Amino acid sequence: MSEATFTFRVDEALKTEFSSAAKNRDRNAAQLLRDFMRDFVKQQQEASAYDDWFRRQVQIGLDSANAGELISSEEVEAEAEIWRAETRRKMAGAAA
Repeated sequence: MSEATFTFRVDEALKTEFSSAAKNRDRNAAQLLRDFMRDFVKQQQEASAYDDWFRRQVQIGLDSANAGELISSEEVEAEAEIWRAETRRKMAGAAA
C-alpha cells in the first residue's frame, strides 16, 4: 500500500487533547485518524450500497405495479386478520 501525507490545520488545544486521548488508548493520533478515516469510508460505502439496494427494490415494486401485479386491499386485510388472530391466540396461550 502506498502512503501519502494528509496535512490540515487544527486548533492547538484540540490537537493536544486528541493526542492525549489517543495516548490513553495506547494509540497515537495518526493511528486514530487513519482508523476514523477507514470507518468513515466504510460507513459511506455501506450507505451507498443500501441506497442502491433500496432503489432497486422500489423499482421492482413500481415495475410490478405497472405490470398489474397488485394485491387488493381486501386480500391484504384478510391476511392481516389471520395474522392478528394468530398473534392473539399466542398471547392468550402465553398469559395462561
